[in-house]
Amino acid sequence: MLKGKDIVSVNDLSRENMERIFDVAKEMVPIARGNERSEVLKGYILANLFFEPSTRTRLSFEAAMHRLGGKVIGFSNPSSTSLAKGETLADTIRIMDSYSDVIVIRHPLEGAARLAADFAQNPVINAGDGAGQHPTQTLLDIFTIVQEFGHVENLKITLMGDLRYGRTVHSLAIALSRLGADIHLVSPRTLKMPKHIIREMKSTPEVHDRIEEVVKDTDVFYVTRIQKERFPDPTEYRKVAGSYSITTETVKLMKKSAIIMHPLPRVNEIAPDVDFTPHARYFQQAFYGVPVRMALLALVLGVM
Repeated sequence: MLKGKDIVSVNDLSRENMERIFDVAKEMVPIARGNERSEVLKGYILANLFFEPSTRTRLSFEAAMHRLGGKVIGFSNPSSTSLAKGETLADTIRIMDSYSDVIVIRHPLEGAARLAADFAQNPVINAGDGAGQHPTQTLLDIFTIVQEFGHVENLKITLMGDLRYGRTVHSLAIALSRLGADIHLVSPRTLKMPKHIIREMKSTPEVHDRIEEVVKDTDVFYVTRIQKERFPDPTEYRKVAGSYSITTETVKLMKKSAIIMHPLPRVNEIAPDVDFTPHARYFQQAFYGVPVRMALLALVLGVM
């Protein structure tokens, strides 16, 4: 079902695909924790091509491959490769494709992962392309929600922060709408969800300016960093940044069962003392990146 498949967009994954990935990811959790061992990817090589900085995505893919007995090649600094000499992306992909069995690529330009898939014979997995999509982040995000609630349908899920440029929320909003979630959007007016993303959603989300409008009945808060570099006036940034933050005072208004998620890294949009509340799930969410990516690698390589 997934063997040999490119995963460039959430649109490349059916509901059945996602459910299969989640079933395998559950099996992978004890292996990801190091409590069990597996060699199902022994003899396979992953090419990790990161044209942009990354901590969790790059290292979780590496951990996933190693946990399953595979090997990893690649780079995290393109200036040390032949790209610095003028080699095209297409040629780089052709070469790395001949050295490996699966390619993971992060690139600052939207559409770069789709181009890579066009030139590679082996499966290509998009680890983020500009302000485009980040499908494996979406998978681990939904897996986190399912682990907590057992389902996504009818949950009230609030996406908040920078919804305009944040590629994680673009993929997530599309996928959640297809799974029947009740989606709410909270952001500054200058950072609202792009209209083309809303058009791709299967249901129309409710849009809010303030977190106070949704805090009491939200099941899942998905918080993203408001990017200071997007504001030409620092004063305007300071006005909105504090308005879209989760503090212990915010937490007091939440449902007891509500959880807080964040794709990380965070700056000041979640106060550090929120980490110690029963609502915080962002570090557990980051861990789930390993079993989910283990499952995805095993499935696209056809060993499961």
